[in-house]
Amino acid sequence: MDRYVVFGNPIAHSKSPVLHRLFAEQTAQAMQYDTLLAPLDDFAGCAKAFFETGRGANVTVPFKEDAYRLADELTARALRAGAVNTLSKRADGRLLGDNTDGAGLVRDLTVNAGFSLQGKRILILGAGGAVRGALEPILAQGPAAVTIANRTVERAELLAELFSDLGSVAASGFDWLHEPVDLIINATSASLAGEVPPIASSLIEPGKTLCYDMMYGSAPTPFCVWAGEQGAGKVMDGLGMLAEQAAEAFYLWRGVRPDTAPALAELRRLLAL
Repeated sequence: MDRYVVFGNPIAHSKSPVLHRLFAEQTAQAMQYDTLLAPLDDFAGCAKAFFETGRGANVTVPFKEDAYRLADELTARALRAGAVNTLSKRADGRLLGDNTDGAGLVRDLTVNAGFSLQGKRILILGAGGAVRGALEPILAQGPAAVTIANRTVERAELLAELFSDLGSVAASGFDWLHEPVDLIINATSASLAGEVPPIASSLIEPGKTLCYDMMYGSAPTPFCVWAGEQGAGKVMDGLGMLAEQAAEAFYLWRGVRPDTAPALAELRRLLAL
């Protein structure tokens, strides 16, 4: 049976096995999917050993840059992202590295939420790896303007420069902005600390602005709670992005696209337990 894993450290908390087992069941694919705790100092050795027999892998924190270096070939979006979250073994044994995170985010917004990004004013909070992974797929949708806001403005400027050939990308500090936007994506880890990025509530146009937190939990994240209090038109957490990036990886491996709705409902149920 074809074997797949998700590499991480820590990894016990991963929802990927649940998702991929549900996808495999739904699409009648004979495959096995498990977690694999990789040593912090030898991801490459661990991955090479797995791929002697394994077919594909997802890669999570802190190994996405290691996976990028390990891959023999990279997709255009992985190259842009500078990180790999999906590895696939080719027929000739070479490893293809892809990044499905940004595609998962865009699909959650455009398909699941029915929110078109074309011509929209988008504000992204944070300038880490998650943002770098999301920029190419977001800009491909043709937004009017994307602003990256970060505590350290220099990091936002570096990203804006890196992606300026794909569309209108600007950098900003958190407290420089006041005009309302159509979409705010929180890609900071503030929610993990129970905090909200220090941005003006005037950025939210009541009843209109969509607010999206890449984080998720059993209860609404602090950012989602705050956005709701400001009257945001729609508030979403990152669980849909998790399901969609997994479906994108599954499609890369198996050539069949699963329906994420039942898997997402099951994840919500498990989170609430």
